[in-house]
Amino acid sequence: MIDQKRPYRMKRRAELEDQTRARITESAMVLHGTVGPARTSMVAVAEHAGVTRSTLYRHFADEEALFDACSAHWRALNPLPDIASWASIADPDERLRTALGELYAFYARTEGMLANLLRDAPVVATVNQRLEAYREYVRAAAHTLARGRGVRGAVRRRTLAALGHALAFSTWHSLVREQGLSDQEAAELARRLVACA
Repeated sequence: MIDQKRPYRMKRRAELEDQTRARITESAMVLHGTVGPARTSMVAVAEHAGVTRSTLYRHFADEEALFDACSAHWRALNPLPDIASWASIADPDERLRTALGELYAFYARTEGMLANLLRDAPVVATVNQRLEAYREYVRAAAHTLARGRGVRGAVRRRTLAALGHALAFSTWHSLVREQGLSDQEAAELARRLVACA
């Protein structure tokens, strides 16, 4: 006799497994954003997700696998501004103004997570390795924003350094959180720094 309900039960079980995996991933993301990866244990993630440790390890073999799933989920919810859209702006100052406006707004929205990741990178190898993609993004953005400025040699090197500094989360954090500027004021000050380079 053929069990006609079996396909339904298998589909339902797969849906429940997907929901559990998503809940664990979301819990890791919340903890990374609030206490940071260095202070987030697998036990804490399991407790936050309301699952047993064995369930957590059935979905994620180790912290690295969980971190990768958490990172992919967070990036999907919080994409970095599009460098290619900046490249289409002909005027270098307007390009920089647009880039800083978008990037500083991104930093304001994602401050908790970025601050924790950057703080924990020196002590958590997985975080440090995965942050290389962000570092490459900043380098690529600096090169895109340097185009059309007509600078070469030592001046280009200083311009790229000023752009890298202007694009850094730490610069935004210092100007906005520590010095009390608005995002717009911070972006304008950073734009002027680049112009002086």
